[in-house]
Amino acid sequence: MEQAKELVLNPVYYGILMVKDENTKADGLVSGAIHSTSDTLRPALQILKTSSNTKLVSAFFIMVVPNCEYGNNGLFIFADSGLNENPTAEQLSEIAISSSKSYKQLIGNDPKVAMLSYSTYGSAKSELTQKIIDATNLVKEKEPDLLCDGELQLDAAIIPEIAKSKAPQSPLNGKANILIFPDLNSGNIGYKLVQRLAKAESYGPLCQGISKPVNDLSRGCDSKDIAGVIAITAVQAQI
Repeated sequence: MEQAKELVLNPVYYGILMVKDENTKADGLVSGAIHSTSDTLRPALQILKTSSNTKLVSAFFIMVVPNCEYGNNGLFIFADSGLNENPTAEQLSEIAISSSKSYKQLIGNDPKVAMLSYSTYGSAKSELTQKIIDATNLVKEKEPDLLCDGELQLDAAIIPEIAKSKAPQSPLNGKANILIFPDLNSGNIGYKLVQRLAKAESYGPLCQGISKPVNDLSRGCDSKDIAGVIAITAVQAQI
């Protein structure tokens, strides 16, 4: 009881309790501008738990790249770029499926999922590339109607001309709009490179798999980032 009285004074725990309580008017929570990801997600997982239709909580970014012809006119989902350090093939498949649902819910267009690697269709072979192949096969087994392909290098995933030479048989045709990274190192580095060098707008890390909308912010965020994530959380709360 003493620990509970102390935790409830923490604004993140208090906010999560408001979201949990059906009698309050809180439908979602945004945190992270001055809190770490773990401090945001720990109370969410302790109190709200995972949603009934998912096996894994993961994090994604919505990336909006200016003057970009790739993806959905420069709009992508990057996952997992904020939570799972070294996902297994099974976990990667769950991240891909959850990300496709998030894309459909938030953006409305058809998801096109690329499972990224340093190899395209066996151009290199290792345990790392095999994990991506296995994850891709699992996605196709679980969601046969989802457009998903791998293992693919980034250029073969998003550039049609490169796809024609490297992966001519790929159903994506170089038009992926969801990029699934093999681990948190590559996912986090990837989104920050695009954000800083391409001057892209990045919103997240947004959470998928929690029973109520809970979203994290980078501690490098500005007021525009915060407003954007609040808007996304409001949309999630209505779905």
